[in-house]
Amino acid sequence: MASRKGTSDTSEPEESQKPTPQAPPTRAPRSVKSGSNAALTAAKRGLAALAVITLALAAILIYGVTTDRTGWAPKLALDLEGGTQMVLSPELQAAQNGQEITQEQLDQAVEIIRQRVDGTGVSEAEISTQSGSNIVVSMPGVPSAETRDLIQTSAQMAFRPVITTAEGAPTPEEQRTPLKDIPNPDAEPTNSSDPNWVTPDLVTQFEALDCSAQRPQEERKAQDPDKAIVSCDPANNTKYILGPLEIPGTDIDDASYGTATNQQGMSTGQFAVNLQFNAEGTETFKELSERLYQIGQSQQGDPRSQFAILLDGTVISAPSMNAVITDGSAQITGSFTEDEAQFLSEQLKYGALPVSFSIQSEQQISATLGSNQLRMGIIAGLVGLALVCVYSLFQYRWLGLVTISSLLVAGLITYFAITLLGWSANYRLSLAGVAGLIVAIGQTADSFIVYFERIRDEIRAGRSIPAAVDHGWQRARQTVLAAKAVNLLAAVVLYFVAVGNVRGFAFTLGLTAIADLLVVFLFTHPIMVLLTRTRYFGGGAKNSGLDPEALDAVPLYRGAGRIRSPEDSDGLTIAERRRRQKAAGDGPAGSGGSSAVDQTALTEGSTR
Repeated sequence: MASRKGTSDTSEPEESQKPTPQAPPTRAPRSVKSGSNAALTAAKRGLAALAVITLALAAILIYGVTTDRTGWAPKLALDLEGGTQMVLSPELQAAQNGQEITQEQLDQAVEIIRQRVDGTGVSEAEISTQSGSNIVVSMPGVPSAETRDLIQTSAQMAFRPVITTAEGAPTPEEQRTPLKDIPNPDAEPTNSSDPNWVTPDLVTQFEALDCSAQRPQEERKAQDPDKAIVSCDPANNTKYILGPLEIPGTDIDDASYGTATNQQGMSTGQFAVNLQFNAEGTETFKELSERLYQIGQSQQGDPRSQFAILLDGTVISAPSMNAVITDGSAQITGSFTEDEAQFLSEQLKYGALPVSFSIQSEQQISATLGSNQLRMGIIAGLVGLALVCVYSLFQYRWLGLVTISSLLVAGLITYFAITLLGWSANYRLSLAGVAGLIVAIGQTADSFIVYFERIRDEIRAGRSIPAAVDHGWQRARQTVLAAKAVNLLAAVVLYFVAVGNVRGFAFTLGLTAIADLLVVFLFTHPIMVLLTRTRYFGGGAKNSGLDPEALDAVPLYRGAGRIRSPEDSDGLTIAERRRRQKAAGDGPAGSGGSSAVDQTALTEGSTR
C-alpha cells in the first residue's frame, strides 16, 4: 500500500487508509438523435425514395396508355408475337456485273442491316442468310415506315456537288426549252462543280423530272459516277442537277447526332448531324469544301456552294458549305427535329452496303413459339417463384415475408421498366428475355439470403437484434454489391458479344440486377430496420426468424455476473450441436453423459 508523503513507515489506522469517495465524472450530454433514431430516419428516407421512383414510373406508364402511345403489356418479340418477314435479293453494282457475290460481301450486308435495325432499339429482329444468296429480315410486329425505309434502302451512298436546283414539280410542256435551243457546253469541265457538265439532254431530263412520282429503283441505280445526273429530294420537293461523284459512302467513318454548337463551343439549342470521314475521304472533302466555300463567298446564294448526299440515287440532304473542313469532321445543321437528325445520322452511318438489294417477297408471319410457349414460360416462372417463397418461409419463418414482398417489389419495378422501354426504345420481350427474368428470381433471392444470414451470425455473436441488423448490413452490403457487379459485367459482355435473342436474355439479366440493387437498398434493409424496432421481431419472438434461442445464440452478459467466454463457443453448427446432444442423451450414461459444453448450454442462466 502506498504511503503518504512526509509520514513514517508505520501504517495508519485502517479507517484512514480508505480512499476518499469521489463524485462520479459527469458525462457529456448525449445527442438527441441517437444511432437508433438515425437508422430509423435513413430507413424511412429509403422507403420514401422507392415510393417516389415507383410512382413516377407508374405515372409515366399511365400517361402513355391514356394518350394511346403504349399499352399496359410489354411489347413481345418475333418468337412470341409474330411479325413481318422480308426476303432481300442482293445485286452487285454495275461495275461488278458478271461476278458472283462473295460470302464476305453477304456477311457484311447482314451485319450492316442488323446495325440499321438495332439502331432503332432492341427489337429482337432475326437477320440471316438464305441458301447463300438471299438475306431474310424478320421483325416483330409491323415495322414503322422509317425502319422499313432503312431496310429497303440500297447500299449506294454518294456525295456530289450541286450545279443547279429547282422546285420538284415538272416544268409545264409549253414552257420547256426546245432541245435545239439549249446550248452545248463550250469547254471541257475543270471540276465537278463546272456548269459545262450540263448537256441539252440533261436539261431536258431536269425539266421533265417530277419529284412527287416514285422513280424506279433500276433508274436510280443506273447513275454513272463519272457524269452529271438529275436527282430529287422528295422530302423537300426539290430537284437537282448534280456533278460527278466526289466521295463514295464507303469513305464515311462514323455519323452521329446531337445539339449544334457555335464557334465559341456554346450550344445553339438546335439539332445537328456530325459526320466523320476516313483518311481518304478527309483529303477529298477538304478539296471539295475549299472549292464550294469559295463559290459561296464570291456569289451569295449560288446553288453550287451546296453538296448533295445521295442514298440509292435519292437526295437525303443538300447542305451548303459554310467553312473549309480540313480534319474530316463536318457538322450538318438545319431546322432538324431530333427524330430527323437521328434518322439522317443512321442513314449516313449505315448507308454504305457492299451490294444493292431488291425485295423479293414480303409477308406477315405467325409467332414461331406462340402464346402456348409464353404461357408455359410464365408458369415456369410462377413455379420458381413459389418454390423460393416456400423455402424462405421454411428457412426464415415469418421473416420470409420480407423476401416475398421484396421479390414482388422487384417484379413491379422490372415490369414498369420493360413496358416503358418498349415505348421509348422499341424493346421487345422474347422467350429468351423471359428466361432471363426467371433466372433473376434466384439471383434476387440470393441477395436477401446473404443479408439475413449475416444478421443471424451477428445474433449468434451475442448482439441485440437491432444492433445485429445494423452491423449485418454493413458487412452484407459489400457482398451484395460485389455479386451484382459480377452479374452486370456478365450481362454487359453477353449483350455486346451475342446477337439476336441472346441479347434479349442479357438485357433482362442486367435490368433485373439493377432492380435488385434498388430493392435491397431502398426496401429490404429499411423494412428490416423498422421490423426490428417492433416487439415481435425486435424481441426475437418464436417463429420470427430472429429467435436467439433457436439460433443457439450466447449473449455477451449471461447473468449472475457471468460474461461470455471463448469456451462458450464450440465451433459447431446448430445441427451438429443438437446431434451431439442427442447422441450423448442416448449413450450409456444417459442424460448425464453430455459434454461440458452441452452442460453449459443446458444450464445457462443458473447460479454457480
